[in-house]
Amino acid sequence: MPQPGKRAAPSETKERKSGRVRARASSGDELGAAELARRVAEALRVFRRDRHLSLDDLSARSGVSRAALSQIEGGRTNPTLAVLWKIAVGLEVPFHDLLGSSSEQSVRVLRAGDALPLRSTDGRTESRLLSPGGSGSETEIYELRLVPKAVHKSDPHAQGTRETLVVLTGVLRLGAGSEAFELSAGDSVYFRADVPHFYENRSTRETRCINVIHYTR
Repeated sequence: MPQPGKRAAPSETKERKSGRVRARASSGDELGAAELARRVAEALRVFRRDRHLSLDDLSARSGVSRAALSQIEGGRTNPTLAVLWKIAVGLEVPFHDLLGSSSEQSVRVLRAGDALPLRSTDGRTESRLLSPGGSGSETEIYELRLVPKAVHKSDPHAQGTRETLVVLTGVLRLGAGSEAFELSAGDSVYFRADVPHFYENRSTRETRCINVIHYTR
């Protein structure tokens, strides 16, 4: 601790600033998680009610346990990326319909901080929505970030779902069904996403991609 009347050393000042940044980031993450849990809980109640599904019914259709669904619907837990996908498939709705309502605006701007990032169970893959989405939308656009050595495995999406993936930075190994492809910055791939698939960053640098999901109605 610096003595009264003396300026803190640059290293101490840096550490203090870093601590404040970490504190703000932690607070923001907590607020974002709480808002995400609230949105998902509300959407899950509405969709389940409209489809006359019990928790047991949805559990059987999604592969998510009844207890977990109850926790999510009650807003008592923040679901992971993989669990949300399973629920969306079980409800037969586009993924983003679980995250918020649609908008009828002719022009809508999404600021960098508007979209709540979704993370994989291990926290090594992050997905951020870049398009409004919502009911009736057949296309959703996401930014994907994978830290070095990250692997994200995805269960099959709803029948007929397709994805277009564009690698912006880094490298990516993309697997779909029985095939796998090595992609570099600037490469793109279009594939069926109604089969098991995975995204893997084997490098020592972060990989960033644009992922466009096409649904069928």
